[in-house]
Amino acid sequence: MITREPDQFEPAINPLGELGRKVLLTARGAGRALIMLGHATLAIRHVFHRRNRRATMEQFFITGIKSLGVITIVALFTGMILALQTGLELRRFGREVNIGTAVTVSLVREMGPFMTGLIIAASVGSAMAAQLGTMVVSEEIAALEVMSIDPVRMLVMPRLVALTIMMPILTVYTNILGVVGGAIVGETQLGVSMRAYFDNARLYVTNRDLYVGLLKAIVFGISICTVACHQGFSTSQGAVGVGQATRRTVIISFLAVLVFGYMISRIFYK
Repeated sequence: MITREPDQFEPAINPLGELGRKVLLTARGAGRALIMLGHATLAIRHVFHRRNRRATMEQFFITGIKSLGVITIVALFTGMILALQTGLELRRFGREVNIGTAVTVSLVREMGPFMTGLIIAASVGSAMAAQLGTMVVSEEIAALEVMSIDPVRMLVMPRLVALTIMMPILTVYTNILGVVGGAIVGETQLGVSMRAYFDNARLYVTNRDLYVGLLKAIVFGISICTVACHQGFSTSQGAVGVGQATRRTVIISFLAVLVFGYMISRIFYK
């Protein structure tokens, strides 16, 4: 069964009661989202069935190929901004040659998965919530259930597989373009040669930095998919509800990226 938006509790009679009501609604929604995630995870074993395989490949295209344009621009300018701002400060100490290390470490550890997560949440996540929300209000989901077709297996599982796999790939792409953008700024504005830049870029970046960044990307992909699909399935009140679900998806996904990014960094970099 699809997770629906929980029935509203009775209106609170005081501010403390209203706070408790919101906490209960939030906890119930989070629990239902995790149940949906578990259901979709168990359904991954069916990913190679013909219909599921076609839907998954479509989600790969939407998540990966159609996101490349905005990710390319954001990644390039993220690296350029990091290089420029870091290089200007390092120039005061005569160490601008070290911008390669600063830019690469920042991108691989944090900024690469972080910026990719925000872009995917704003573009792909919001689109997922809007599409599923529209299917709910037009009763397409109810029709699937009447025909004994599992909506989670048919709709959520392909999106979960696509986001989980594509997020690390897009993160690596973001890292590469960001480092290249930093090299361009170093060469043109800071007087740091490309060779010196890339030599320093490889100096302090470790395998752990790369693996932690990829782990963040995977967690972000799972989180965005879970939030988007749950909000889409929880849509009510027609077209207005679709807009509200899309808005909530972007907000919650952004918060999840920030919180999970910090928690993973805290665990691996004590």
